[in-house]
Amino acid sequence: MQTLGIQHVTVGVRELDEAIAFYELFGLTRVLSRPDFGIDGAWMQAADQQVHIVVTGDRPAPDAATHFAFIVDDLDACLAELDVAGVTYRRPQRFAGAGSQAFIKDPTGNVVELNQPD
Repeated sequence: MQTLGIQHVTVGVRELDEAIAFYELFGLTRVLSRPDFGIDGAWMQAADQQVHIVVTGDRPAPDAATHFAFIVDDLDACLAELDVAGVTYRRPQRFAGAGSQAFIKDPTGNVVELNQPD
């Protein structure tokens, strides 16, 4: 078997519009051609990949062990934009071989890593 890449990750959220606005902060755009799966949600385009948002009601968000990462070209600039938007984050750390990382939570509590590779 040969995997060609990751097409999407899915996150469960409580409020769809709030989640869409949050992910738009990172430049993701809503894909309007999402089929009707019988569950409220949205597809958000992130370069060649997608973040699929599904409304899961009051189900708790997973802990930080379950997260996904956005690659950013300038972590400091990204964090400055988040400061303006009022989004809190865990201060960045640098790890040799892994780059600089900061962690945030979306409005439901899903953990998103921001990663600037070395």
